Amino acid sequence: MRDLRLLPKAHLHTHLESTVRPATIRDLGGEPPVQDRPFIGFREFADQRATVRALLRDYEHFRRIAEEFCQDEAAQGVRYAEVTFTAAAHGERLGDPDMPLEGVVEGLAIGAERYGIQTRVILDHSRRRSAERLWRSLKLAARHPQVIAIGLAGDEAYPAAPFAEVLQAAREAGLHLVHHAGETAGPASVWEVLTVGHAERIGHGIRVLEDPDLVAELRRRRLPLEVCPSSNVLLGLVPSLAEHPLPRLVEAGLMVTLNTDGETSLAAEYERAREIFGCGDAELADLARASVEASFAPAEVKAQVNAEIGHWLSG
Repeated sequence: MRDLRLLPKAHLHTHLESTVRPATIRDLGGEPPVQDRPFIGFREFADQRATVRALLRDYEHFRRIAEEFCQDEAAQGVRYAEVTFTAAAHGERLGDPDMPLEGVVEGLAIGAERYGIQTRVILDHSRRRSAERLWRSLKLAARHPQVIAIGLAGDEAYPAAPFAEVLQAAREAGLHLVHHAGETAGPASVWEVLTVGHAERIGHGIRVLEDPDLVAELRRRRLPLEVCPSSNVLLGLVPSLAEHPLPRLVEAGLMVTLNTDGETSLAAEYERAREIFGCGDAELADLARASVEASFAPAEVKAQVNAEIGHWLSG
């Protein structure tokens, strides 16, 4: 079998703060979280991740985790990554709106040079927080061309409607829009981000099969899903990987991309697709191609990575 660490890939759904190495957490004075059971609700998951975020206190911390992210992703065969970062929240916490994102941008630039990976940034926004904070994220994005998108994340029990004005402004400013939906909430949350949020991709979307009309609409638009199987199991949203709907999403003709949410390595997630979902190398290559097509990478980057996927499959 072909080595999945060598399969060229794009990674579209991963949160930078969830990818911090255990050794780095210790260096920053924390203890790496150990999760040997599914989380009891989204709140427990969010609270655990907040303990890691609180360790990030200065420019060097943010620069370091971004550079290490590049090294780790490159080792998994990732050629292009769109990494999500909650910049405005860190800026509020530390009293410096720009510093966290500036550190991340520098770390990503160093990582690109050293490890041969291209990256862009998505700024996410918790649905629980104010529209004013999302406006601040939009202003940050305007100052940093490495930011290509913004999107809603967090507890989907909170609606997208309060953010309609700022999301429209982001769209008019030329930013892409990608939102978490259809993960902890049902199809209605996906319909909302399609209308109110002008979504170009859906983060997770594992519950779309509950609504045949939604499936037909997503298929018609060829609107990608960023599916993160191991994360869905860890959050207790799916009982096991064997019961995960990814194969059924593919069978329904939807555009499915495979991602980690920051909870595992991408090569390991592809390996699970091979072992648990029975995907052959051609199907795994199709998932990798879907991730490239769904990305916001420049056309020349897409062409190069797709050519490399072809070489992997024919080798």
